[in-house]
Amino acid sequence: MPATTTTDRDDTKSGGRGNGSNGPLERITVNLTGRASRALDLATELTGDTKTDTVNRALQVYAYMEQVVARGGSVYVREAAGSELERLKVF
Repeated sequence: MPATTTTDRDDTKSGGRGNGSNGPLERITVNLTGRASRALDLATELTGDTKTDTVNRALQVYAYMEQVVARGGSVYVREAAGSELERLKVF
């Protein structure tokens, strides 16, 4: 089943960590696949952040990586100290 989203803007909430001071908050509803749900659980466990903060941060990282690739660049990761750099591909 494809993911579906609904959005509505909420201009009444005050600023805070989740807001990022870039305008009003936007509430969305997302249907996560099992794999994405497990990834969200793992990320929140590793960071101690809320699911909301984790999704916000993940979207920012994803947008940055897509922007780098769109400009002809590449993103590399090193999984462990001393290991080789590997080109990161997001499908």
